[in-house]
Amino acid sequence: MTTHVLITGANRGIGLAFVNHYLAQGFKVTACCRKTDTEDSLHQLLERYSSLNIQTLDVTSQQSISALSAKLSDSGIDILINNAGFYGPKGMPLGQTDVAQWLKVLQVNTVAPLMVVEGLMTKLNQRQATIVCISSKMGSMADNSSGGAYIYRSSKAGLNAVVKSLALDLKPKNITCVSLHPGWVQTDMGGPNALISVNESVQGMTQVIENLSIDQTGKFFNYDGSAIDW
Repeated sequence: MTTHVLITGANRGIGLAFVNHYLAQGFKVTACCRKTDTEDSLHQLLERYSSLNIQTLDVTSQQSISALSAKLSDSGIDILINNAGFYGPKGMPLGQTDVAQWLKVLQVNTVAPLMVVEGLMTKLNQRQATIVCISSKMGSMADNSSGGAYIYRSSKAGLNAVVKSLALDLKPKNITCVSLHPGWVQTDMGGPNALISVNESVQGMTQVIENLSIDQTGKFFNYDGSAIDW
């Protein structure tokens, strides 16, 4: 059967590159994004690929997640990529933390990925499935040598904790769950001075995903396959 990949935050940047990669591999792709625009690059792919299914999804809304689940067939999701993310305010020094913004970032980066997994649990391939959460090395406490970025760092550290617990809870179901660091990527979030292109990042991450086994569940990997300390 054709491998089915579901990707959140799929209309631009890393998410769109994941969509392009898996469609080119002949996979069935469900591409989810908060707002749909028939003129964007994602919708233009519909002209070339009948295996592309575009769905509206607000990852912070339980109602939206439930609606998505109801629209999906029972064929099973083989790979679930929690890619949707939000950096929040940049350059915010110690003493000027915006609590409202912090909670918004935590909702998108930490809480939402678990909500998506919970909401789509019955749609995961019951024989074998992989859950990938796009995290960041900035969520690694072992790697933090510069301080700052309290909001984004804590949201990704929290996501890593979610992944670790999911890995332990879902291992008996033969579901592999990992965190992936995409690298410092030339996206709207990463900026033009980032070190690698979107395609380089996604080529690396998809290679990591392809070679994952259940023995690696609960791990944190760089886009080049090297392990990252929590």
